[in-house]
Amino acid sequence: MAGREDGARQWRAGAGEDADWSAELLDHLRPAGRDVRRVVTWLARTAHAAVSLQDGAGRLLAGTRTPLDEDLVADITCGRIASAALEDRGRHLRLVRVERVHSASAAVLAVAREAPFDRRVSDIVTHTAQVVELLLAGHESTAAGHRLRRATADLRLAILQLLMVEDTVSARRVAAGLWPGLLDTDEACVYVVESSPEERDRLAEECLSATGERALVVRCPAMDGHVIVLTPGEAAGQELRSLVGRLPGVFLGGSARQSLARTATAYGQAVSALAVARFRADKAAVYAERTRPERLMDPAALHGWTLHLLRPLDGLPHHTRAELLATTRLGLEFTAVNTAKVLGVSRNTVRARMDRVEGLLRTDFADLTARAAVHLALNAQAGLAQQPGGTERPGPARLTDLLAGPALRTWAGDLLGRLEPDPRDLRRTLRTWIAVGGNAERAARTLGVHAQTVREHVRSAEPVLERQLLAAGSDLYEVVLAHLAAGDLDQPRLLGTKPDHPDSPVHG
Repeated sequence: MAGREDGARQWRAGAGEDADWSAELLDHLRPAGRDVRRVVTWLARTAHAAVSLQDGAGRLLAGTRTPLDEDLVADITCGRIASAALEDRGRHLRLVRVERVHSASAAVLAVAREAPFDRRVSDIVTHTAQVVELLLAGHESTAAGHRLRRATADLRLAILQLLMVEDTVSARRVAAGLWPGLLDTDEACVYVVESSPEERDRLAEECLSATGERALVVRCPAMDGHVIVLTPGEAAGQELRSLVGRLPGVFLGGSARQSLARTATAYGQAVSALAVARFRADKAAVYAERTRPERLMDPAALHGWTLHLLRPLDGLPHHTRAELLATTRLGLEFTAVNTAKVLGVSRNTVRARMDRVEGLLRTDFADLTARAAVHLALNAQAGLAQQPGGTERPGPARLTDLLAGPALRTWAGDLLGRLEPDPRDLRRTLRTWIAVGGNAERAARTLGVHAQTVREHVRSAEPVLERQLLAAGSDLYEVVLAHLAAGDLDQPRLLGTKPDHPDSPVHG
């Protein structure tokens, strides 16, 4: 046995054949060739030997399994000796310690051949061990960096999911360790930045760089091309606008300022604004830039109607109520699958929660007018905490009262009036499509046209109204409310559709 000298070692490559093997070995350090398995394969071919690289636990890292003395391997991996040379049952063996920067134990490079080791082969083994050591260090550093980035990304997503269900206390506790002060705020804005799915990782890094530690940057778990950014300050929003302006094919939608407990509402607003951004030259839009129908309603009447509509949920424990409302808020905006991904739960859980809310409110979410009314209540609820006590009117207002105001009727007329110039009567198609729950086939039967014609008409209305309609969400519900205010649709049935549900107050 012989120890390996520590410290700096010189390459002993001379002319001719020695120069050839050293050049080949050095090639494995080039960026395109950094692969430990390839180096071990090259050593086996060059030394005419069986070569294995294994860790202290005996796990094969590269090469072919070679029977080795366990005690000898343990002496090398724990550092008692640096290398060993021996003859065993007709085999000539060289074992060399390979340090591993990010591992508790070293690895062993074992070379077994029938012929004795001459000076040339010994040098090849020694220098190959050095190259393997460098490659392992680089690989393990890269892998450790990937693991750290993945863990950090998972932590950001966990914080966002806690905020989505209004658990701000837990979200602050989780964030405090890595991003002190980030959530020490009462209000924040949510932005959604959109690119192609292939560019999303690069875009996320750009968002992290642009916002620094002033924002929570999350790769959206539901939409492959989306990056979600939650920021308490205005500066990060400006940085994101500047970033989007520089990048082709990238769009930005932002929410109004919301309390942290209303992060789900802010997220829905940002997605809605994103639809508008796609039609704008600067590729950016903020939800507050657009007139929202609830802002045109009598605040006290809206307050009272919202409290009355959502009152069946008031008897639930606070956490359960918040969970149901947050899930329903997102479930009305997105599909059950995407809502489940955003919240980190199963789609069956999403459907069960929404079914429960549907039963408590005694309504039918298959009806787009009912969905729009509940969505209105959930949006209005976000501002109830700021309302002074005692503002609810005796005998809460009805939805028809909320929609009868002159400001709202004017808004509805202006919005739907944009469809009038089109000779295809887009307004009639859209009204019929909404009335049958957004089902193109049923609308086509009513209108006597092909279902694809209905879809084309609805799609043609989107840029005119500057709202996404085929993807259910805030945009569609605003258009539904406009039809209700204009008298083009029947009022939804609320608090009376599902009296047989086990959660219904009738059974309580």
